[in-house]
Amino acid sequence: MKTILEALYRGQIQPEETIVPSHPEYRPLSRQISAQTEQWRNRLGEEAFRELEEYFDLCDSVESMHVEAAFLQGFRLGANLMIEVMSKREELAPNPASGLSL
Repeated sequence: MKTILEALYRGQIQPEETIVPSHPEYRPLSRQISAQTEQWRNRLGEEAFRELEEYFDLCDSVESMHVEAAFLQGFRLGANLMIEVMSKREELAPNPASGLSL
């Protein structure tokens, strides 16, 4: 049986491809975006709309870089938290003489 780490290393786990937000407003907002995109395409015409899409692609690239940085920082914070918690394990062990238990 492969570990999660091995599967991640081999490219068998790609979480970014399966993420669907569970927020209740996600799908209605997605439908609204699709409808408004079509309205703008009709209003602007194909050439102007293509230029607008190129602009939004640039915005998406910057946003993706920000999301990646936030993910990495959050992951590191979580890993450091686990290191801190695990390094203090002996402090959490119950002392039979004290009568305290976890």
